[in-house]
Amino acid sequence: MGRSPIDPPAPIDHLSILDENGKLDTGLEPDITDDMHLKTFRAMLLGRRFDEKMLDLQRQGRIGTFPPIKGQEAAQIGSVALLRDSDWLVPSFRETAAEIMRGRSLESILLYYNGFNEGTIIAKGQRDLPMSVPVASQIIHAVGLGWAIKYRRSDEVVMVFFGDGATSEGDFHEALNCAAVYQTPVIFVCQNNQWAISIPLAKQTHSKTLAHKAVAYGMPGIQVDGNDVLAVHAASAEAIVRARSGGGPTLIECVTYRIMMHTTSDDPKKYRSEEEVELWRKKEPLIRYRNYLMGKNILSEALIAKIEEEIKEEIRAAVDRAETQMKSLGAPLDMFNHLYAELPPHLQEQREELTNELANSIGEAQHG
Repeated sequence: MGRSPIDPPAPIDHLSILDENGKLDTGLEPDITDDMHLKTFRAMLLGRRFDEKMLDLQRQGRIGTFPPIKGQEAAQIGSVALLRDSDWLVPSFRETAAEIMRGRSLESILLYYNGFNEGTIIAKGQRDLPMSVPVASQIIHAVGLGWAIKYRRSDEVVMVFFGDGATSEGDFHEALNCAAVYQTPVIFVCQNNQWAISIPLAKQTHSKTLAHKAVAYGMPGIQVDGNDVLAVHAASAEAIVRARSGGGPTLIECVTYRIMMHTTSDDPKKYRSEEEVELWRKKEPLIRYRNYLMGKNILSEALIAKIEEEIKEEIRAAVDRAETQMKSLGAPLDMFNHLYAELPPHLQEQREELTNELANSIGEAQHG
């Protein structure tokens, strides 16, 4: 009887290996091959340049609204680069760079943001779920995948991405609780970019960190500098090994920043200061990583110029292919496809009616 303390919860660590000033903690520097460094850098640069191109296309009216990723490349690539092809990626709506590294084509993304359902098709054999726009709904799906993996006694893992705003949703808490209870092999990657559209983090939670949410559910949690690709890599590697070996889930909070707008229909100047943005620009991940790799003689100015040119051509060709493909897409009758194996009678009737109307309109056009 009486009042006695329960064992205190495990502390939450913050991990930073390469800071914005180029200072490196050599004792924590992960062992990464030169080839992996180059692959990681190229993926981050491709994500950045494609993001910039999409903003140009959107302003020109050539794609619809989309959510920019600028400033969040390290949080995405540093984690997803470690997945095997047999593992699962479960993205939200701001993981363009991660999806590209996993094999999603650039033209698929362009088709999606032009409203074509063909842009949501996942290549056969690719273990990536389509992006999820409803906030936090995909986190539950990831745990379901993890449970299936455990049930089948295989060694795949699931990596699910979401933003800080998702931690305010019930789906997030249900998913973490279920993952911890059943010890599913899921790595929860929270991209804490400080803003849930116009709601700052301070108005979303009273927790000292979002990583502390892991404590309540009995799983390991860690906060990392999300603009430090080395820290993200190290934390993700540890979590993946744990999950693959049967050690259960991990929550990784990547502290980063959304340098651009929430989506291209948003005006962030209405709710945040330019001083805040400039402060985070100085911490951005791509320049930090580039300077680190040049210091290790893995990158040179000539090699960077070569990679930039290759990426420019890759993006140009993808835009051309997508815009050519779009000319043959969007047939009205497509709305009846891909939902039912067999159309129910009322939709079959509507399809026949629309078919006749289209045929009649074409006939009238031909006869002037």
